[in-house]
Amino acid sequence: MDKAQQEHSEVEQELDIRARGEFPGTEVAANPPAPRASIPLLDDLSSYLGDHNPLAREVDPATDAVWLLDNTAYKPVHNTFHLNKAQQQPWQAEYIAAFFKMNSGEDLSKTVADLVDKMGLNQSGEDTKEAEATIAERLQPFVDVIEPARWVNVGFPDGEVRKFGPSGRDGISIQTLETSSDHKDDDTLAISTIPPEVAPHGSMITHFAAPEGWLVVSDIDDSIKVTMTPSKIGILRSTFLSTPTPITGMPPFYAHIENLLSPTWFYLSASPYNLYPFLRPFLHAHYPKGTLFLRSISWMDIPDFLIASLTQDVEAYKSARIEKIHSWLPNRKVLCVGDSTQSDPEAYGDICRRHEGWIKAVFIRKVTDVSGMTAEKNSDERFEKAFRGVPRDIWKVFESPEELYKAVDALKGV
Repeated sequence: MDKAQQEHSEVEQELDIRARGEFPGTEVAANPPAPRASIPLLDDLSSYLGDHNPLAREVDPATDAVWLLDNTAYKPVHNTFHLNKAQQQPWQAEYIAAFFKMNSGEDLSKTVADLVDKMGLNQSGEDTKEAEATIAERLQPFVDVIEPARWVNVGFPDGEVRKFGPSGRDGISIQTLETSSDHKDDDTLAISTIPPEVAPHGSMITHFAAPEGWLVVSDIDDSIKVTMTPSKIGILRSTFLSTPTPITGMPPFYAHIENLLSPTWFYLSASPYNLYPFLRPFLHAHYPKGTLFLRSISWMDIPDFLIASLTQDVEAYKSARIEKIHSWLPNRKVLCVGDSTQSDPEAYGDICRRHEGWIKAVFIRKVTDVSGMTAEKNSDERFEKAFRGVPRDIWKVFESPEELYKAVDALKGV
């Protein structure tokens, strides 16, 4: 998740997507009010005190909701100087919790009607009543008021109780904590809020990753899930209306990677974190479980939140998240998967050059079935430029995952 504000330095591909898709007009029209004035003044002001906020309050199960985001535990490779031979390097992980006031958003009827109109449902003859119910349900997490200055107790399976929070000005708490050393690579751990009913999406899962082995960094939108990023209508439909659909052939291909390499999985999306309840079940249903990175922007931060999130500053955002993964697991071997709709080739090429030898393979899906894609975005010249200086046998452009099985099989001996 991206806690820092993104600098607006759009790369050429992102500007092209937005210009061809006429995104700005869509974004402003679809934006309901969500003022910070709806946050209690004391909570808003005291949140500036950060982790040491003495005025933070424990969540109230009757009114508050907490999302616990899955994470990955790792063993820091640079902090072993203080250990003697009898001691084990402790595991640590970044724990993220998001705090909301339940069902506190503005009346959604006008926004739902606007989205129905933007998607052309009134003209298509579709059942708008059923569509409106689906849109309203998926829209709710975007408009619930965030809660700064909140904390929650969480319970670990061994009976230990810890405090997550307090949340900052964005309603999110991020803490790096040590956990028990009594775990091994590929273990999982379920952590629940106390009481459990305050977390509507259930427990968080911690995945344990030893310093060595494989890891996969996978984009989501149009790499493994149909999002239609270059199309404004495609984004709105795939996010707020359609049943989430995997890219053909990608689930069995990822199952093959899982069986062959047993990697730790990281899923990287430029979508706002409000889509966590939508994307997490999709990933669990179709792909190996792992840690999901999303951006911490909402309607309270920018007026054109969703499409801007998917099309602005994507390269910088993804590069920063991959850098974080490298800081955790610099000795792992890495396979990256992305697509040609956004800035995946540029982001992956940059990381390949910055950390030479860390990334062993990059697979880029050439997207040809979405309106708004241009010949330039799928051109050999673009890919050659993105991966300049990167050995040609490391990166591969594909249209069907069937083309990649032999390449993955060859990684087994790397």
